[in-house]
Amino acid sequence: MLPHLDAAYNLARWLAAQEAEDVVQDAMLRAFRAFDGFRGGDAKPWLLAIVRNCHYTAAGQKAKRKSVPLPEEGEKEIAADAPDPERSAIDADRARKLNHAIATLPVEFRETLVLREMEDMSYREIADITGTPIGTVMSRLARARALLRERWSAETKEMAP
Repeated sequence: MLPHLDAAYNLARWLAAQEAEDVVQDAMLRAFRAFDGFRGGDAKPWLLAIVRNCHYTAAGQKAKRKSVPLPEEGEKEIAADAPDPERSAIDADRARKLNHAIATLPVEFRETLVLREMEDMSYREIADITGTPIGTVMSRLARARALLRERWSAETKEMAP
């Protein structure tokens, strides 16, 4: 399970920013306890399903409709050897705005987008993790991308002079 710890934390961070470490710790403990029930195959979807379930158990139904702000400490620093400090600052600002736009998506769209685009999970794996049909995964992903595009357009219009 340890090779998938970063993926587990990444998903938990997008689902519950402030409680991500607690969620991952609880998930790892549950995975350890349930390891006898693991039937083989790819451990990553199995672990991410546990992370997701731990989040929903901890947060309850109320968290499904709530935006989660990203922690400010997670922002990437500008590299000292960057050839163009202005470009690096612009890129960092765009990344921050994109992260904010993703964080404002409804949780069912956000988790699907994170699993597909950041964790490179297949539709089948996402369906297994979320316990939804593949058609629902595809629909949520399309809606998440459309909402993200819409929010990105709004963010970039605010940036224009």
